[in-house]
Amino acid sequence: MSSPASSPLPPLQGGQLVLGTMALSLAVFMNVLDSSIANVSIPAISGDLGVSPQQGTWVITSFAVSNAISVPLTGWLTQRFGQVRLFISAVLLFVIASFLCGLAPNIAILIAARVIQGAVAGPMIPLSQALLLASYPRSKSGMALAFWGMTTLVAPIMGPLLGGWISDNYSWPWIFYINVPVGILAAWATWTIYRKRESATHILPIDKMGLFLLVVWVGSLQLMLDKGKELDWFNSGEIIALGIVTFIGFIYFIAWELSEAHPVVDLSLFKGRNFSGGVAAISVAYGLFFGSLVILPLWLQTQIGYTATEAGKVMAPVGILAIILSPVVGKLLQKFDARYFATAAFTIFAVVFFMRAKFTPDVDTWTLMIPTVIQGAAMAMFFIPLTSIILSGQPHERMPAAAGLSNFVRIMFGGMGTSVISTMWENRTTLHHAQLAESTGLQNPAFGQTVQSLAEQGIPQSGAWAVIDRTINVQASTMAATDIFWISGWLFLSLISLVWLTRPIKSSGPVDAGGAH
Repeated sequence: MSSPASSPLPPLQGGQLVLGTMALSLAVFMNVLDSSIANVSIPAISGDLGVSPQQGTWVITSFAVSNAISVPLTGWLTQRFGQVRLFISAVLLFVIASFLCGLAPNIAILIAARVIQGAVAGPMIPLSQALLLASYPRSKSGMALAFWGMTTLVAPIMGPLLGGWISDNYSWPWIFYINVPVGILAAWATWTIYRKRESATHILPIDKMGLFLLVVWVGSLQLMLDKGKELDWFNSGEIIALGIVTFIGFIYFIAWELSEAHPVVDLSLFKGRNFSGGVAAISVAYGLFFGSLVILPLWLQTQIGYTATEAGKVMAPVGILAIILSPVVGKLLQKFDARYFATAAFTIFAVVFFMRAKFTPDVDTWTLMIPTVIQGAAMAMFFIPLTSIILSGQPHERMPAAAGLSNFVRIMFGGMGTSVISTMWENRTTLHHAQLAESTGLQNPAFGQTVQSLAEQGIPQSGAWAVIDRTINVQASTMAATDIFWISGWLFLSLISLVWLTRPIKSSGPVDAGGAH
C-alpha cells in the first residue's frame, strides 16, 4: 500500500508556507511547553490531590518515560500510517489526553493521562521536522530548522512563567486545558496545508517482543526509582522485585534486539564511537539538567516561600541567551570542531551549578537568576553541537533511527535524572536535619538564647521549638540542594572526557536541533 505522495513533493510557497510553518511550530510549542509547564505547578498539584511534592514529580517522570518509549516507534508508525495522518492523530490524541489531565480527580488518573500524553507526544517532534524540511527548498533548510529551533527554545521560557501564573491566579488543571484550543487549531491548519502531501506508506512487521521488553524494563526501572524512596529502597520486597524485572528485562531486550531482523531499537548504532560517546554525554548531561529543573522550583516554593509565579520568573531566563546564541553557534559549527562547543557548554554548566552550590536560605532573586541566565549560553552550545556529533558519519537511511535512538536515551535519562535527584534531595535533607538537630537542646547556649528570645516575644516553648524546627528544615533542604548542585558541577566537568573520545567533525550544513526538546 502506498500513498499518492510517494515521489518527492515541491516546496510550499507564499501563504501556504507561512501557515504550514506556523501550524507545525504551534504543535511543537504545545508539546515542548507541556514538558516544562508542570515543573513549577507540582506543589499546587500535590497539595490539591493530597500527595507529597516528591510523589507529585511522577507527573513529570511519567510523561518523560512514556515519551521516551514511543520515540523509537516513530519510524515504523510513519511508514505504516504516513507522516501527515500520524502527526495529526498525535496532536488530536495529545489534546484529548490534556483534557483528561485537567479532569483528573486523583494522582493515579493524572499520571495515567500523562502517560498517554507522553506516548502520543513522542512522534510529534521528529515528524514536525520532517514535514517542515519538506516544505522548504533544500537551500532554505537552515531557515526551516532555525524556525523549528526557536520554537523549542521559547517553550521552556514560557513553560515556568505560564505554569506559575496559571497556578497562582486560576487552578492547575488550566495548565493542561490551554492545550485544547492550541492543539485543535494546529491540527486543523496542518490538515488544511498538508493533507495532499502524505508520505508513502508500507505494511511492515513490528518487533512486538522487542517493544514488550522495552516497556517492561523501562517501566520497571522508572517505578523502582520513583517508589524507592517511599518504600525504603532494597529493604522492600517490591523494590527488589522491580529491580530483578528491570535487570532481566534489559538483558533479554539487548539480546533480542541484536538478533532481530527488524528491531524496534537499532542497537548496532552504538558501534560508532561518535554515536555512543555523544549519546552518553548528552543523556547524562540532560538528566542532570532536567533534574535541576525539578528540584529548584520545588525548593523555592516549599522552603523559601516563593509563589509559583515567582519561581517561574526565576526559571524563565534560561532560554534568553539560548535563543540569541543558537543561530551564531549554528553558523560557527560549519567552521569549527563541534567538540570545542560541547566542551564550552559543559564548562559553563559546571560554573552555573557551582554558583548554585553557594545558595543559602536567604538568597535574593537576583542571585538566583544570574546562574539561570548564564545557563542559556550552555544550552546553545550543548544540544546542537552534540547532536551534530551523534549524527556525523551516519548514512542518510540510518539518520531517522539514529535520531530516534539518541532521543530515546536522552529523554529516558531525563526521567531517571528527575527520580534520582529528587530521591537524593530527600535523603540528604533527612541526613542534614538529623545532624543539625544534634546541636539543639538547652545544653547548647545559642539554642537556649533563641528559645528565650522567642519566649520574650510571647511565643510559648512548644511554639518556639516549632519555629526552630522549621528553620532547621529550611536549612537542611537548602544544604541538600547545594550538595546536589556541587556534585552536578563536577559531573559536568567529567563529561568533557566523553566528548573528546569522539572523532573530530565539522558540520557541512544545518544541524538538527532536535535535542532541544
